[in-house]
Amino acid sequence: MANHNNKIFCVTLSALLLSACLPTSNSVTAIDYSGPTSNWPHYSGVENSDHYTPLNQITLDNVNQLEVAWQHRSGDYADGSGEWGFTSLQVTPIQVNDALYYCSPMGRVFSLNPETGEENWVFDPKVNNKNSGLYPVLCRGVSYWQDQSADDTLTCSKRILYGTRDAEFLALDANTGKLCADFGNGGKVDLKVGVPGADQFPYYPTTPPYISGDMAVIGAMVSDNDSIYVPSGVVRAFNVRTGQLIWAWDPVPENYKQQRRDRDGNVLYHQGTPNVWAPISGDPKLGLVFVGTGNPSPDVYGGQRDGIDYYGSSTIALDEKTGQVVWNFQTVHHDVWDYDVPSQPQTFRIEGVGKGRAGILQATKTGHIFLLDRETGEPLYPVEERSVPQGGVPGETLSPTQPFPTHPKPLHPASLTQNDMHGFALIDKWLCQRDLSNYRSDGIFTPPTLEGSVLYPYSSGGINWGGVAIDPVNGMMYANQMHFASIVQMIPRAEFDALDPPIGGYPNEFYPMEGTPYGLKRFPLSSIFGAPCVPTPWGSLTAVDLKSGEVVWKRELGNTRDLAPMSLRLETGVPNTGGSVITGSGLLFIGATTDRYFRAFNAKTGDEAWRHSLPYTGNATPMSYRLSKTGKQYIVLAAGGHGWSEPGDALIAFSLPDTE
Repeated sequence: MANHNNKIFCVTLSALLLSACLPTSNSVTAIDYSGPTSNWPHYSGVENSDHYTPLNQITLDNVNQLEVAWQHRSGDYADGSGEWGFTSLQVTPIQVNDALYYCSPMGRVFSLNPETGEENWVFDPKVNNKNSGLYPVLCRGVSYWQDQSADDTLTCSKRILYGTRDAEFLALDANTGKLCADFGNGGKVDLKVGVPGADQFPYYPTTPPYISGDMAVIGAMVSDNDSIYVPSGVVRAFNVRTGQLIWAWDPVPENYKQQRRDRDGNVLYHQGTPNVWAPISGDPKLGLVFVGTGNPSPDVYGGQRDGIDYYGSSTIALDEKTGQVVWNFQTVHHDVWDYDVPSQPQTFRIEGVGKGRAGILQATKTGHIFLLDRETGEPLYPVEERSVPQGGVPGETLSPTQPFPTHPKPLHPASLTQNDMHGFALIDKWLCQRDLSNYRSDGIFTPPTLEGSVLYPYSSGGINWGGVAIDPVNGMMYANQMHFASIVQMIPRAEFDALDPPIGGYPNEFYPMEGTPYGLKRFPLSSIFGAPCVPTPWGSLTAVDLKSGEVVWKRELGNTRDLAPMSLRLETGVPNTGGSVITGSGLLFIGATTDRYFRAFNAKTGDEAWRHSLPYTGNATPMSYRLSKTGKQYIVLAAGGHGWSEPGDALIAFSLPDTE
């Protein structure tokens, strides 16, 4: 349904001044200007949605000389104590049209000089929906469109498009930041039209639209485990020039298609359907749009779905002209674990992978990586249907099997036993073992139960919305994961209503699942010290050879700085949310961790090559660009916290120092 922001560790982080954490040489190596130039025009990179840049000016030899080139502070952050809710700066900017564009959690859009960080313009949509509810206030990105047939100096011949928390779809002049008057109603399209429940429950886009030709495709998030009456997960395509609706895909089987209309004649979309909150991708040459779906509502009980989850937790190709389903591949059958598809379907074509066919890589919360044929949706390598645990709550009908990829094999451990329990001391480990024995733990896909079941991987991953980075030259994939377990306990309706618990919360989370026979309680499987009971690493980074399907290296990602007492730094790996970028020089850049570091790794070996201390956690995906042959390569990361860390507003660009 939507991405989770569970407070895995409850800590208050104090802001730090930016300072390099690895020593640099006294001598500065001259910058090499002979390499390629490239911008970053899309959310996930240049052409494919692979988080790859061919830029190679920053190398293993000089990465330790990286320094802050500029910072931009929007001032748009909040800790939940005021009018706004709790913010999280998870944005990945785009760089195109000689400008860098990004949105703040509060919906303001900035155009910056990419080499200095100076503002060209700022647009304020004056958002009214300021309460974050269960999720941080965020905006993950904007998209760019240019009229190739028009004079590029004409008003709105270049446009920035994005969605706001008010469920409005906006078009701005990329040169001035003014609303495009010919788009919708004065530059805005109301996304709540035809969506029953959009005024009662959270409903708004969090990721940028997909642009192809004169078409923009956009989905929206809806709240998890709230009610069976939450808004539809409809995906819609709009004309970029006019804002007119081109098509709408209501993600239900044909026999569920509604003919209901409101008083104005607008089609009313089916409530509670799987939604698309992750970034969308596509292939204009094939005329396909690729979406990853969430769960029908509610996420962890499917006894009343009656087939409405046919397209749930799936990767789906839609016809670009009509919105009709061309193919669909389900990553989890009858999903009652909130293992919805969290990340963008990523396009690739690599010699030696799937016989060189155009492919889709779908990363999932379970740590399963599915490689699919881009034209047909058929797996490029065998996917096995394996028997999984049965016996959920009364009224539930579980799928007897689930799909397991064989190339690559699952990246996340599939079971959790007494011997796996972690502890800093014997008593700590013993208590974790005791707690585990109190709940049902039959491995991955253990169904939710009345007595409580262990969810491992838990509902934030594995791999989450940051996706993976794909090196198309060397055929490598890099995935960061969380390794954490939670207890999911179903509570009969009368008992839940009598309990009348506060919704959300931490460490005990409660969700009403209105309209079903149950409410939900969820809490972490953690030790008396607040650390995960599961084995380390609690956060990992893995390199996979896509040709052989084998893991090349795996290492912990992050340490316990800012989490443990007295800033004790244990290399256990830590919870992480965000993505990575891979460069043509063989460097992997990633923030994501709770320890507030931005790191670079040697992509071949996994050795850490550089780290930099951030003022806030960098729970976003970095990007990179180089404007000209006389210019520098920049690496940019948004550092602005997450649901479990201090909110902030730092957009930081790094480059090599000037040399004489």
